Amino acid sequence: MQLPIAAILLFLLVFPVFGESSPSLPGLMEKSLVGRDLKLGRVLARNAKYTRYYITYYSNDLKISGIMNVPSGKGPFPVLILNHGYINPKIYTNGRGLKREQDYLARRGYIVIHPDYRNHAFSDKDDDVDAGFRLGYVEDAINAVLAVKRSDYPFFDGERIGMLGHSMGGGVVLNVLVTRPELVKAAVLFAPVSADYRDNFSRWLWRRKGNQAIAERILARFGSPESNPEFWGRLSAINYFDKVLAPVMIHHGTADQSVPIDWSKRTDQALKKNGKEVSFYGYPGEPHEFAAAWPAVMERTVKFFDRVVKK
Repeated sequence: MQLPIAAILLFLLVFPVFGESSPSLPGLMEKSLVGRDLKLGRVLARNAKYTRYYITYYSNDLKISGIMNVPSGKGPFPVLILNHGYINPKIYTNGRGLKREQDYLARRGYIVIHPDYRNHAFSDKDDDVDAGFRLGYVEDAINAVLAVKRSDYPFFDGERIGMLGHSMGGGVVLNVLVTRPELVKAAVLFAPVSADYRDNFSRWLWRRKGNQAIAERILARFGSPESNPEFWGRLSAINYFDKVLAPVMIHHGTADQSVPIDWSKRTDQALKKNGKEVSFYGYPGEPHEFAAAWPAVMERTVKFFDRVVKK
């Protein structure tokens, strides 16, 4: 990727030094985060197995909306935080994304919390989220866990918490694992984006028609991966896999046209190189959302969470 001359000049004039004020995973590691005031709202649905609620909680100063499925019975129940993939905030609706996973996991005895993220559904707005490389979404996922741990609701088992993410949400989970290693007991990734942020920038901003103006602004401010590799490296979870503590399971289809399966293979290999517990499953002919293999994906996922989180 070649940085345009005008962008280079602007970058050198305005941003000659990169400090902790630049978005980075080390910066997020040091940031004080407060998740609090998780509140049940109206009942959205009810069946014999669980009740679905509208919820809100605070991610530092932002109110975040979401949904929560609470299994029927006394509890306390283990908790899973589900992080959805990219859906345009203009069309996103409360609890959208991972709907069948929300149902499946609640029916197997887990409280399922699905945050909407900032700027989505009824959540508060954050005009800087894109300029911050969407690390605000990572804050919202972390603060969902912290809000559970601070809650007085008796049905929560705040010591047994896992996390799942699909696509962009898989990237959110990877960032959680390296910035707050002790936060969750286990993590599952469905077709996650790359743990090397340069891949994501190139695929969805630099090469995608209509997004190049955004890409140019980013390059002008922070430099390209070639001209400023340190900055891009500090955005990439793969460079901090030595910090991961939780076991990880990865699922990816070979026919995924949204996220290349090779990215998951690299994540798997890098975690193993760092001595981490990881299992990787590839599914021949399966697309980004999974199809015929979805029951097998979920069976493996529940067995994994049962072994690591529910035990």
